[in-house]
Amino acid sequence: MRVVIRVDSSFLIGSGHLMRCLTLAEQLRQKGVYDIVFVSRNLEGNLCSLIKSLGFTLVTLPKHDANPNLEGYATWLTVSQELDAKETIFAISRPQKVDWLIVDSYAIDETWENMLRPFVNHIMAIDDLANRKHNVDALLDQNFSPNREKVYEGLVPKECSLLMGLDYLLLRDEFYVAKKEMRQRNGGIDRILVFFGGADLTDETSKTLEAMEYFPEIYVDVAVGGSNPHAEKIADRCRTHEKWKYHYQVDYMASLMANADLAIGAGGTATWERCFLELPSLVVSIADNQSGGGEYYDSLGIWKYLGESKSVSALDIVSAVKEICRTSKLYGKMINAMRKLFENHKQGRAADILMNAR
Repeated sequence: MRVVIRVDSSFLIGSGHLMRCLTLAEQLRQKGVYDIVFVSRNLEGNLCSLIKSLGFTLVTLPKHDANPNLEGYATWLTVSQELDAKETIFAISRPQKVDWLIVDSYAIDETWENMLRPFVNHIMAIDDLANRKHNVDALLDQNFSPNREKVYEGLVPKECSLLMGLDYLLLRDEFYVAKKEMRQRNGGIDRILVFFGGADLTDETSKTLEAMEYFPEIYVDVAVGGSNPHAEKIADRCRTHEKWKYHYQVDYMASLMANADLAIGAGGTATWERCFLELPSLVVSIADNQSGGGEYYDSLGIWKYLGESKSVSALDIVSAVKEICRTSKLYGKMINAMRKLFENHKQGRAADILMNAR
């Protein structure tokens, strides 16, 4: 079985798309698929070295000057979809067709997918925006909401398999190990985890550390991704506090989450990792696509949503932490709500479907 994964990482994109693709690739490898190729563009702040360090084949697409005619998510590619498709076709061309092409990019739609169709047997998109048409055989959207599949009506072919919700969440092995060994939280806040994704361009981490100055009795784990341009400044700040520990591009995030009593972070893919480990969280949206979900999940009691990054101050974070510390009922409500989300979750479910579709 031959699998190609088209995904990028950068200062602008962050690391979330790549990390979930790496998780799916590892699950496929564990099921006996060894011909797995990542295709990623050489973008500023990329994590291509991580792909190679995990033993996967990497084909790097060339770096181009940003196309000034691109807007919105299209800027993520730095080139047109047509050029990206042509370069991808050249990168994967072999006499043997690709069994599954997996694409994870908010900048790619049916324009790109139509061009790749003749070179592959099946295409799967990983998406959660539901804002554009796809020509794919399967679509994976890990977000949780009632009747989620309806938002893709008219956006995918009728025969497309929709893999919707947390039943298909892509989690690394470390999270399942941590879940089995997880301690019971009692509502006391002795350790806080701060993590705002791989890039954190607006430096929400530093804002949160300003808030943590108000809680000198609490231990703080500060996790920073490899695409974070503020990493050195954050590391320097952590060195001045005995109870603050700095963690850079770690492979033990599940352990950090399991040991924490509270997390403060963004509304990206790491939110579901926190929920799987039943870690109560304060969430700040750092991207347009995180705001609606943040409010919705707050209404369900899954986490406490503080708002969009531009409107959340350090003092807002201080107030929210104080509220959590004094309100055990709110803390317990979040744990119970998160626990119910994963009643039907099964490890490797998306990988199983790809294997059975050969």
